[in-house]
Amino acid sequence: MTATRNICVFAGSSSGVRDEYSTVAKVLGRELAAKNCGLVYGGGRVGLMGALADEALAHGVNVVGVFPKRLFAKEVAHRGLSDLRVVSSMQERKTLMGDLSHGFIALPGGLGTLEELFEVLSWAQLGIHTKPCGILNVGGYYNFLLDFLDHSVSEQFLGSVHKSLLMIENEPSVLLDRLITYQAPEAR
Repeated sequence: MTATRNICVFAGSSSGVRDEYSTVAKVLGRELAAKNCGLVYGGGRVGLMGALADEALAHGVNVVGVFPKRLFAKEVAHRGLSDLRVVSSMQERKTLMGDLSHGFIALPGGLGTLEELFEVLSWAQLGIHTKPCGILNVGGYYNFLLDFLDHSVSEQFLGSVHKSLLMIENEPSVLLDRLITYQAPEAR
C-alpha cells in the first residue's frame, strides 16, 4: 500500500501506568492503515513507540523509524520496520522525521516527546513549515500542559493564534481526519 501522506508520531519509550495508553497507540496504528497514511516515528521497539509500530505494521502501514546511532547500544531499535534510518544525532533525527512527514501527533510521553512536539510546534509558529500539529490527549494525559499553554496566552508569552496551531483530540480517527484535511492559515 502506498501511503498518501506520512504522519509523524512522537510517543513514549515507556508504556506508562495505564493500559489505555497502549490501547490508543494500537488504535492509532490501525487508523493510520484505514486512512492510508504512513508512519514516521523514533524507531523504538519498546513502550508506546513499539506498540504503535507493531500495530501499524500488522495492518500494512509503511513504517519509517529514525533512530540515533548512539542509542543502538541499548538495543531498543525496532528491527522489523519497513525502513529503519540510522542517524548521527538527535537533532538529525528530528530534522529527518520532520522532512519525511506531512503532519505530527504526540501520544503520551516524557521529556523527549514534549521536546519533539514543541520543536515542530515552534517551527509552525515561525513559519518554517505549515504542517499540522496535534496532541492525542489519552485519558486527559496532557490536561496540565494545556492549562499551562492557556496560562502562557494569558501572560502574553504565547499568542492565541499560535496556541490554535495545536489540535487537541481524544480519539485517533478524529485527530487524523483533522490532520489530513488541515489547511494552513494564510498568514501568521
